[in-house]
Amino acid sequence: MLNQDKSTNFRFMSTALRHVLPNNQAVSLAILLIVIFMLIYFLSDLLMPVFASIVIAYLLEGLAGNAEKRGLPRLLAVYLVFSVFLACLIFLLFYLMPIVSQQSVELVQHIPEIINHAQNGIMRLPDMYPKFISENKIQQIMNALQKELLTYGQSVLSLSAASVLGLVSALVYLFLVPMMVFFFLKDKSVFIAWFLQFMPRDRHLTVRVWTEVDTQIGNYVRGKFSEVFILWLMSYATFATMGLNYAMLLSVLMGLSVIIPYIGATLVTFPVLIVTYFQWGLVGDDFMYMLVAYTIIQAIDGVVLVPFLFSEAVNLHPVAIIIAILFFGGLWGFWGVFLAIPLATVVKAVLTAWPRIGDPEHII
Repeated sequence: MLNQDKSTNFRFMSTALRHVLPNNQAVSLAILLIVIFMLIYFLSDLLMPVFASIVIAYLLEGLAGNAEKRGLPRLLAVYLVFSVFLACLIFLLFYLMPIVSQQSVELVQHIPEIINHAQNGIMRLPDMYPKFISENKIQQIMNALQKELLTYGQSVLSLSAASVLGLVSALVYLFLVPMMVFFFLKDKSVFIAWFLQFMPRDRHLTVRVWTEVDTQIGNYVRGKFSEVFILWLMSYATFATMGLNYAMLLSVLMGLSVIIPYIGATLVTFPVLIVTYFQWGLVGDDFMYMLVAYTIIQAIDGVVLVPFLFSEAVNLHPVAIIIAILFFGGLWGFWGVFLAIPLATVVKAVLTAWPRIGDPEHII
């Protein structure tokens, strides 16, 4: 009887395994995905510069490939694309980041003034609605909020000075990442040949999955970079023209907000409206003009930029996007959030191309 139960369990497990891994190609692809995931998950802290360099080189490869198609030699295309990458990196490090950092410090230093301004307005609520809000309760809430905001502001200001290890890591990144990006671009065929020697010869399923993933991820990530740049530039031009304080900081937040679909646009609305309110108040027309301009920017992003830039990108359900952001963001932080949709695209491509029992195309 015991042997019969063991035999039944073995047949059940064998049948279930054949449904998941119906042939050798599926087994090879499953092993490859598991190995890559384990390497990234367990070695991300040690090899993050390598992973970051691979991601950046992959993104720049699209530009180098387009330059090759236009007749440029491979080496010249690599030098050209890498020079543009270095110019953008220098602009980011020595122009944009100092301005954003300075305006962030100024904003944190003005937090007490902002809180006092808000407190004066909120303290009028008990006189207007005495049955619903008491002055003592409002005072307790404001004291607790002020204490938390000041503590958070001090920690932000002292973060860079207190973290010597973080500074050393940043210097290592600034030296190693550009160098590895260059060699990944220059010696692309060498690295691919080295990697393929560990792959089985029969890899049609893996090639098909990679082809779909490469197309979708390339379209999405390059489109997302374009969306971030256009939205940042458009927001900065609008905020600076209208004289809004912290224009560069808020425009950078506007650009980065598109990295997190649905959630980012909601989160960035609060700092924009708060700064606008404490600068101009609700009495004049400036607040309304800024509200209209901000609404127009968001409308252009949703109605014009997204359909134009992502017309060929994969269409994922909003629930799938939110789950991907939560899952991969929890695993790898910022990079997980940024690459959540591309990684969800990988999962979708694998599930779509995965062979199934009864499919003659995959029977070996």
